[in-house]
Amino acid sequence: MRNSQPLLRGGLVAAAAALMLGPAAAPAVAGPGISVSTSGSSVSVLTSACTQINGSWGTAALLNSSQTTFAQGRQVALTGTSAGQSAAWSDVSPGTYTVIVMCSNNNTAGTQTVIVPPRPTRSATPTATPTVTPTISATSSPSPSRGVMGGLGGAVRDYGTVTLTAGGVLVGTGAIAAGWFLRRRFRPHRW
Repeated sequence: MRNSQPLLRGGLVAAAAALMLGPAAAPAVAGPGISVSTSGSSVSVLTSACTQINGSWGTAALLNSSQTTFAQGRQVALTGTSAGQSAAWSDVSPGTYTVIVMCSNNNTAGTQTVIVPPRPTRSATPTATPTVTPTISATSSPSPSRGVMGGLGGAVRDYGTVTLTAGGVLVGTGAIAAGWFLRRRFRPHRW
């Protein structure tokens, strides 16, 4: 009976290793969707969910906060290849927008909200830059004009079920391994 404990411990280590390696060994399957980004006053969208039908990949629409349907938005035809399609809008005013991508087979590839930040203001006449001695003060640091955009870190991208499951398994495996380590560490040694 005394020899069964090392076997049990070895089995737990092997099970933990199998749990960590199992999801990593399987290829992650990305579901259809869209990826929206902004750069200055431009908004662009990428997708790989659409297929070409009669020479068309589909259409993307940019809707402002008062628009509710795809037909009301600024529509742009998707361009690209079977590996990826894209669309872009320029001279977009600051604000919150919704991007919808409709494939040529009338299926929606995805919908995502994007915020276009205000443009920085520039003076009309160039001025000489004065030499400034840096000072450390709580009042000298600029504060955000629109506050902090909290909650948009991971919410901007829609992660698939496989990614979320793999993350959950890794967290669970870490908790089990930590418990096993602590249990083993505080157990009195018997010779």
